Amino acid sequence: MKKALGISALIIVLLALIAAWLVFGAATEFEGKAKYLYVRDDISAQTQIERQLDTGHIIRTVFIFKMLAKPAKAWNRITPGRFEIKNGESIFDVLRKLRNNTQSPVRLVINKLRVPQDLAKIIGKNFSTDSLQALLYLTNNDSLQTLGVDTNTLMTVIIPDTYFLNWNTSTRKILLRLKDEEDKFWSKNDRIQKAQALNLTRQQVYTLASIVEEETNKNDEKGNIASVYINRLNGGMPLAADPTIKFALKNFALKRIYYGQLNTESPYNTYRNKGLPPGPICTPSPVTIDAVLNAPATDYLFFVAKSDFSGYHQFSNNFAEHTKYAKLYQQALNEQIAKRQQDSLNKTLPH
Repeated sequence: MKKALGISALIIVLLALIAAWLVFGAATEFEGKAKYLYVRDDISAQTQIERQLDTGHIIRTVFIFKMLAKPAKAWNRITPGRFEIKNGESIFDVLRKLRNNTQSPVRLVINKLRVPQDLAKIIGKNFSTDSLQALLYLTNNDSLQTLGVDTNTLMTVIIPDTYFLNWNTSTRKILLRLKDEEDKFWSKNDRIQKAQALNLTRQQVYTLASIVEEETNKNDEKGNIASVYINRLNGGMPLAADPTIKFALKNFALKRIYYGQLNTESPYNTYRNKGLPPGPICTPSPVTIDAVLNAPATDYLFFVAKSDFSGYHQFSNNFAEHTKYAKLYQQALNEQIAKRQQDSLNKTLPH
């Protein structure tokens, strides 16, 4: 009798250990750091999560999860969003996340964007809203009025940075968050006062910075380039900025702007139209915005790339000097092209 009781007790202990292992031991069955469960607001959270667990190879013992989920009240507090399941987590860990509605925010990295389609694409890639729905919102002036922007100035609410938002955040709420961060940006370092000193609005500074951003990646000369455009604006000259031609043509891969392209009919063509374009041609970095706000006082009116192809520019205050530097660059460019063509020809010739 004692022997039978001992065996029964041993079996109970073993079963308890197995149950504990099944609930508290590592339950994931995927490689990599993590997988995600997604909950939309169109059907029940339970149905969506169970479907993903059935087909997603996320945890091994899905039947145990289903058996424990209801008594663990896993479905009571879940709201639409994204839940991260880390490799090595247990069923208990997963149930606790769902029960506590512990969502995993999306890490939204915004660098250089040019058009609303670019923003719609990253929204569709990272959030529950698809890119087409996002684009419909981003191109609707009635929707954008609440932010104080329109389809031309929409991108001025974006300060390139890293943002964390929930996966189910709507396009409108994403923009509201970006707008809030933009307001915080402008409230610091006397930026609003500096814009006023230039006789420019925030949106105009942003638009000018977008041109500077496209002109150079050399932070230490962005201020000088900004000063050229500020001087042209103040002197009533056309900005004559090549990057605005690329934007007007929607051909951002252009390496050289030809004379015929300068006549492109577009409000963004700053050769044909005086003043700033209707809106930015990209999302400039905070460094570039500050370069405009802190541009040095110069008499520069022209600049052209240096003939050493260093990425820097030669600045001048008169057209004759500018023409001299432009010829040097053009000559160096033609020589470089000729050399490349010759090198390419040499490779095709038999040795």
